[in-house]
Amino acid sequence: MAETSTTKVTTGEVRFSYAHVFEPRSIEGSEPKYSVSILIDKDDKKTLARVKKAIDAAKQAGAAKFGGKIPANLKLPLRDGDVDREDDEVYAGKYFINANCKTKPGLIDKAGNPIIDSTEFYSGCYGHASITFYAFNTSGNKGIACGLNNIMKTRDGEALGGRAKAEDDFADLIDSYADDDDDDFLG
Repeated sequence: MAETSTTKVTTGEVRFSYAHVFEPRSIEGSEPKYSVSILIDKDDKKTLARVKKAIDAAKQAGAAKFGGKIPANLKLPLRDGDVDREDDEVYAGKYFINANCKTKPGLIDKAGNPIIDSTEFYSGCYGHASITFYAFNTSGNKGIACGLNNIMKTRDGEALGGRAKAEDDFADLIDSYADDDDDDFLG
């Protein structure tokens, strides 16, 4: 996977949560943005190494924003799911990064075809993300943020968020109608 800059990373296969990639969403009155939480298995050493290297590069590139010196207490985007989301089993054994952007991210399937149907990409599916890390210093908050560039979906997964699929909710009814061969609509 080619890296075009030291702050840009294309992940290995990850799982997506809190996916808002078709419509931007405002959080507590902030500017609406597209966003996704990227869950990285703790055993995906290659992706984690690339992410840590890119975060370090973003620290160095952003030193001027911090007054020429990198503060020891920077807010960092790579977080431990076992610590920061200990009550959420989806985050167990994972690191996560919340990535966002103002412009709609590119979204493709593994064949390179654009995904335009919002039911095809959802919280719980798997894929790769192209992300870029950058420094920020806003209202006394200093840290490294993660910009969302593009996403490639590779496979389905169990949907997160507690919403069941319609075909699952009505599976018994669908089966009963399929067995009902006595319907004669013309007579």
